[in-house]
Amino acid sequence: MENLDLFVLRTLLDWRRAGKATLLATVMRTWGSSPRPVGSIMALCEGGAVVGSVSGGCIEDDLIHRYRDALQDGPPRKVKYGVSADEAHRFGLPCGGTLELLLEFNPDAATLDELVQRLSAGRMAQRSTEIATGRVVLTDIEQPEALREHEGWLHNAFGPEYRLLMIGAGQLTEYLATMALFSGFSVTVCDPREEYRGAWQVPGVTLSHEMPDDLVRGFRADRRTAIVALTHDPKLDDLALLEALETEAFYIGAIGSRRNQALRHARLIEHFDQTEEGLARLRGPIGIYIGSKTPAEIAVSVMAELLAVKNGVPLPRDLAVGEAKDRLEIDPNEPVACFVRETD
Repeated sequence: MENLDLFVLRTLLDWRRAGKATLLATVMRTWGSSPRPVGSIMALCEGGAVVGSVSGGCIEDDLIHRYRDALQDGPPRKVKYGVSADEAHRFGLPCGGTLELLLEFNPDAATLDELVQRLSAGRMAQRSTEIATGRVVLTDIEQPEALREHEGWLHNAFGPEYRLLMIGAGQLTEYLATMALFSGFSVTVCDPREEYRGAWQVPGVTLSHEMPDDLVRGFRADRRTAIVALTHDPKLDDLALLEALETEAFYIGAIGSRRNQALRHARLIEHFDQTEEGLARLRGPIGIYIGSKTPAEIAVSVMAELLAVKNGVPLPRDLAVGEAKDRLEIDPNEPVACFVRETD
């Protein structure tokens, strides 16, 4: 599953190319609680087809009711939902929530095509809409920017897909890859061990047989990239992690107990001239402590931490690694998890 914004824009482009009347809705402002963040988009096609979302569903239903058979050319329009408590309840908004949308009618196909091409090529772009006329200007940007309205223009930044690179093609990786795909990540799995690659069963994932450190070096990891080492084999994990630490990846982590993480730090410091300060970005043990006992549960734990970091949610390290000293560890030679009790 590709990045949701890109999926919405690509679908909207297909509708416009087919000559269908459409509407693009953007969450431009919220007050109080809101089910979707500022910048979220949805597209509506004549007949009522919808992709994306701006609420939990009720506002989408109202937009379909109002516009499915009345889409026509015209300047953008601002609409508000949830201004009163009754409306908030009617439209399924949390208590006190208010939402303002910008509705754009029949966006230009050529500009949409250019935006989709930029995002598909891994570039970031800002889409600026002149609210009075609907004119759209695209600008390349180097880093994510918050949506803003300024001097009659609405500026919304779009980025390429988030990427997840995992080292090791074991059972835990399959669960984590599945969750990442449904969360909108482009997933690459690297494992030079043929016996692990041969058993891989998750479609939609790029599977590589390169040595992990070589792949990381050529992966061009940026601030929308996460890199996770899952093999428990220092020959595969350590060198890849060293390369990852040279990138801007927003999340770098490795599976294993606290003891194994301490041993890894000691190896990297002794043999590769690393420092504790230089290893500060290396997360481990990865995952939010939820008492995980199976590969599927561990994957939930890891994915939760990864998404929290991606979304900028404060995550104290003591909560990320768990307060208990019973830590979960995966034996690379076994398909199931086992507990490892750590001692002081």
